[in-house]
Parts: sequence; structure tokens; C-alpha cells
Amino acid sequence: MSMAMKFGFGQPLKRKEDDALVRGAGRYIADVMPDGALQAVVVRSPHAHAKFTIRDLSAVRAMKGVRLVLTAADVADLGPMPTPGVIPGPTIDVPYYPVLARDVVKHVGDAVAFVVADTLAQARDAAEAIAIDWQELPHVVGAMAALDAKSPRVWPDRSNLSFETTMGDEAATKATFAQAERVVETTIVNQRLVTNYMDTRGVVAEFDGSRYTLTLGSQGSHIIRDIIGVEVMKLKPEQMRVITPDVGGGFGTKLFPYREYALAAVAAERLRQPVRWVSDRSEHFLADSHGRDNISTARLALDDKGKFLALELDIVADMGAYLSCYAPYIPWLGMGMATGPYDIPIAHVRLRSVYTNTVPVDAYRGAGRPEASYLIERAVDHAAREIGMAPDAIRRKNLIKPKALPYTTPTGKVYDSGDFAGTLARAQALADWDGFSRRLRESKRTGKLRGIGIATYVEACGNNGPETARVTLDRDGGITVLIGSQSTGQGHATSYAQLVAERLDIPPERVRVIQGDTDRIPTGAGTGGSSSIPVGGVSVDRASKTLADQMKEIAADALEASAVDMEVVDATVRVAGTDRAITFADLAAHPSATPEKLTAANEFGVDAPTFPNGTHIAEVEIDPDTGATRIIAYVIVDDFGATLNPLMLEGQVHGGTVQGIGQALLEDTVYDAASGQLVSASFMDYAMPRAADAPDFVFETRNVPCKTNPLGVKGAGEAGAIGSCPAVINAVIDALDRAYGIRAIDMPATPQKIWAAIQAATRAAAE
Repeated sequence: MSMAMKFGFGQPLKRKEDDALVRGAGRYIADVMPDGALQAVVVRSPHAHAKFTIRDLSAVRAMKGVRLVLTAADVADLGPMPTPGVIPGPTIDVPYYPVLARDVVKHVGDAVAFVVADTLAQARDAAEAIAIDWQELPHVVGAMAALDAKSPRVWPDRSNLSFETTMGDEAATKATFAQAERVVETTIVNQRLVTNYMDTRGVVAEFDGSRYTLTLGSQGSHIIRDIIGVEVMKLKPEQMRVITPDVGGGFGTKLFPYREYALAAVAAERLRQPVRWVSDRSEHFLADSHGRDNISTARLALDDKGKFLALELDIVADMGAYLSCYAPYIPWLGMGMATGPYDIPIAHVRLRSVYTNTVPVDAYRGAGRPEASYLIERAVDHAAREIGMAPDAIRRKNLIKPKALPYTTPTGKVYDSGDFAGTLARAQALADWDGFSRRLRESKRTGKLRGIGIATYVEACGNNGPETARVTLDRDGGITVLIGSQSTGQGHATSYAQLVAERLDIPPERVRVIQGDTDRIPTGAGTGGSSSIPVGGVSVDRASKTLADQMKEIAADALEASAVDMEVVDATVRVAGTDRAITFADLAAHPSATPEKLTAANEFGVDAPTFPNGTHIAEVEIDPDTGATRIIAYVIVDDFGATLNPLMLEGQVHGGTVQGIGQALLEDTVYDAASGQLVSASFMDYAMPRAADAPDFVFETRNVPCKTNPLGVKGAGEAGAIGSCPAVINAVIDALDRAYGIRAIDMPATPQKIWAAIQAATRAAAE
């Protein structure tokens, strides 16, 4: 059996990087401690909105161990934190986002000073000793409150409306609604989330007299260099090196630049010593960008047979106090996926993004597409109940048929491939949909409620780039891959090695994948939008093929044969049909093996996204006496085009789905409207999903190859988080509707929220 058959495309390899990680040999940012490193602490605002004055700092600067205290005046030469994620259409007047606030703070956690000392304890003592005079200002919390003209303004020179934009045909949509047999409306809250990856952010900054080196946890070293180094610090790219070690989760939030990176660099330059800042968990809640936070209304127009005629959406997205890096782009991405996998010929979407006195909001796993999927799936289920149609039947009637592909949606997306009804049918079969009534009776006998919920989703991803892969045959006969994408736990070292094995027939342990170093890797788009395989994978595949051809030429010279007669087999190049062969190591040492011939590079980028899709079916049981929900069964059938590694793919889907379950049932970022305080700023108050909250998943793929990707793949990293929220909440509402006629509940569907809804419905029925 060839190496490609054992280790190549489609094989369920275990992750080669895991052995070191499970043995504690991983090296995360908190493990990076250069000799002589100083420790840094950020002083943050305790108020949601306030003017402030920092008193004389001479006594603080003279405290034992204190090396440096930076305030806004000390970094006045730095540029603001930029917002490259602007969108087509509206002109967005981006407010000034300072590296340190000068005299006004906009949210609890806003940064006002940076303290560096010999030890972390000394830095914390000095931070606490800084005397600040605060004058509280009126604040606003909540997107709908921000739209009220009477509410306080986050920015005094503008309203709280950051921007407004639309998609689709408003006139045609209104005309269709006017003639529709039925119109069904639903309003939902997609609550704010905190990312809570395993390792918090951090940075170690060094300066050698002419050049900065930042070591930090990120989703792309080049993005950090180009924004922090070039835009904020006004350096040339070659004046800053950014290194990313092991990263324990990113989920979009580590893609962005943050203030602390520039502050640490400035401190390292001034002190000529390494400066180290690592966030604690409470600081993560207050300083790292949050996710989601939309309030949306969906209106569906239907004919008398349940066919969708038109869709109208009104979305209000909370941006927080500042516009984070890609913040405007996130809800705009969701707008484009408004109609989901349904044949809805006409649509109009209105988006309003607002400022509030809260932590800025940006991408979180799925970045706008989970919000879009949740909204349309809740709307479809609500429409089914209102017109007396089964949720699966209304979907089958309205899902886009394979023969209609390629299909252009009313928002301009072009779906190239898929069988949406096929994934639904297979998921129903795996879930024993027809046997639900029997299981419902069993639950009733034990005093429990039972519900089953569907989510059929489609998303757009897999087109971030371009990305360049450089593949080299090393002197020891191994292969080195240099690429600008960044693993944050996905397993790139394994998946890229499989693509190399497919072309070069070499076992994965002999493939070294190097990421996260702007000195060794000239360019990189980072990791985001489920693009590492659809874009980076294509680059690795094509560079490996080119290198294979170049190696055949060297082997032909060494073996005195024709290159067309060469084949790559079992880490050798041989004359086909003979035993005449040369090992990779001998080939690399051959006189004709110039460095140019031993390396191949390929850049790949594509405008068109891939459109992964599928069906999630959740079955839940609810205890009406406590409101507690238990997920009894969970089925997922996905179309990812083609599967590179089924084992790793299933892990990605499981992880994303559990994150969605966390949002559906547990997680909530709560601000107190009166004080503007984040009252869920620790794991004591912010509920995270645990192993006991996750069911045993049944997962299958039903792949239809992507027609716009050379590997046929569709992005997969975010899909689990897109289908799970609506499936779980639809199941919860199904259970509540069957027993009490409750047809709406917002995430998170906590026990207390469900119990309160049951009590209210019981009282209403008794009146």
C-alpha cells in the first residue's frame, strides 16, 4: 500500500501534534519567559462612561520594581486601532480608537495606563496605587436602547447609529408582502457571547535596538505585524517580527490586533528589556472583543400552500463602544446569507449597527453566518407552527432543489452545489424522526416534556486569502512546509502533511509544518473563515505537485532516465516498472539538486466562497418542575464537498456544535443597564458548556463536491456552531409548545427562563 493510500486525502489520521500537547510539551504564550523579562499590567476603567484625570505619577514611578508607567500622553505618537473591515455601500465615520484612552473612557475595561515592573506583583501594586479622578457620564447599554434618541450618546459628536445599510429589493419585497396569503413575523435575540478560549491572550515584546519582535497568541502573525507594526506604530514591515507559538483556541477573537501588543512593544523599546503581558481570565471578559449581539425581526410572506414568497429582515447589531477590527463586516456577512438554503425569490434586509458603552464586538466562530442561520431557522419553524404545517414538511417544500443549482439568492450569493433536502432526509432517518411520537409518550409517562428540532443551514466561507505555501525537500529527505495560515488547535500539521503525502508519498511524521513567523514566511492571510484547507490546502497541494515534478527531473538526471518515466513511491523517486530508485535524502544531495529545484511555492486565492451545508436535528427532554433541559439525541448530516480527514473533521464539527449548545442553553453576557457593569465577568457568573452538557453525536457526511474549489472541499471549521443553536432552540420550543402553547423563547434557554415561561403559561391558562 502506498503512503498516499495510508496517509493521504481522505484518511482518518490521528493528529500528529497531539502527542506533545497531551504530554505537556506544548509552548503557549504564557510559557514564554525570556531571561530578564519584565511584567506588565493594564489599568482599566471601572466605569462604563467617564471623564478622568490621572494624578501625578512620580510616587508610583518611584515604587520598588517599577520600570515604566505609560499613559496616553506617552504614546501620543501611535496611531489609533484601525478598522479595516469596512463594507461596500455606507460611508462609515470610524471613531478614534486610542491605544490608551486620554481623558474619556467608553466602557468598563477601557485601557488607561500600562505599568511595567520587575515582577507581576509589583506591577499590580503600582497599578492599584495610580490615583485617578473619575467623573461619571451617562451611558447606554443594549442595542435597542441605543437607538432611542433620548438615550445618552456614546460619542458626543454623532448619534449612536454607527451605520445603516440594506440588501435586496425593497419595493418588490413590499409588493409581494401586500399580496401574500399569509405573513408571519418573529423577533429574536442573538445574545452577546464571550469567546473563552483555553489560553488567554498575551504578548512578549523585545527590541534589539533597531527591530521589534513580538511573540503572541494569534490567528495570523502577518495580520498583527501589518496592523500593529505598520498602521499603529508606523513602522516598515521589516522592522517588526511576529512569532506565534502554540495557540489554545482562537475562534476569530485572536485574529485581531489589540492595544497591549503596541504598548508592550513601546515599553520594550524604552526599557531595552523584554516586556511580558498575559491576560487573566477576568481581564479577558473585559478586554477581548465579544461576539454576536443582534436583535432581529424576520417577516415571511407565504402562499396558501406554505410556499415562501418573500423575506424581510430588520437587524440591529451592537458594535460596542468602538469599531473593532472587522466589526462592520460581521453583520454584513450575515445579511448575505439571509435566505439560507431556501428558494425565496425576493428579499430585503435592513441592517443598523449601533454604539453602546460596552466591550467592542467582532467575529466569533461563524462571524455573522450563525446569526443569519439562527434567524431564518427560527422564522421557518415559527411559520410552520402558525400555518399548521410540520417543520420538516415546510422545509421540504421550500428548500432549493439540486436541479436549480447554481442558484443566485436575492442577496447575490451563488450556491454552486449541494443537496439540501438530501441532508434533511438522511438526518431524519438517523434520528428516527417517525418514532418520535413513541418517545414523546414515554417522556410524558415520566412527567417530562419532549421536543425535536431541525436546522437546515448553508453558510459561505473558505475564501479568505490569498495564501502561499512553500514546500521544500530537506537534506535529510524530509519535507518542510512554510505557510501563513495559523493553527489554533485545528490540526494543520496533520492535514497539510496529508496533502503532501498525496503528492510525495511520504509519511506525515517526516513532514514539518512551520507557521507563525513573519521572518521565515513572507506572507500570510492567517486563519479565519474556515479557509485553511479550501485556500491554504490548495496552495500546499499545488506546491507539492510542482515539487514532485521538479524532483522527478533531478531523479531522471541521477538515474539517467527520462523524467516522464519517473514516479514518486514510498519516499523515493524511481523509474516506473523497475527497482531503480533514489531516496529523497540522496536526491537532495545530488549535484543537480539546486535550492531552486528543491523548493516549490504556490499562491492560491479565490473570490467565490464555498457553501457548506447540512441538517442538525436535536431531541430534548425538559423537566417542567425545574426547567432543566437535557439533550437526549443529536444528529448531524453535513455536506463539506470532500473530506480530507474524517476523524479531524468530526472533531471540528463536535467542537462547533458544543459551542452552539453553550449559546443555546447556557452562555449569556449580561450588562447591568443602571451601572454599565459587566455582571457576568467570570466563570462564576458565565456558564460554559461542560462534557455533561454534550450528547453523544451521530455524525455523517453527505458530500457533494464543490465546483469552485480545486480540491472539491467546502469550509468546515465553523459549521457546527451554525446549525446547532437553531436546532436546539427549535427543539426546546417544540417541547414547550406541545405542552403549554409556548412558541417563543430566547437564548440562552436556561432552567430559570424555561421555568418562568411555564409558570406564566400555566397562570394564563387558568385565567
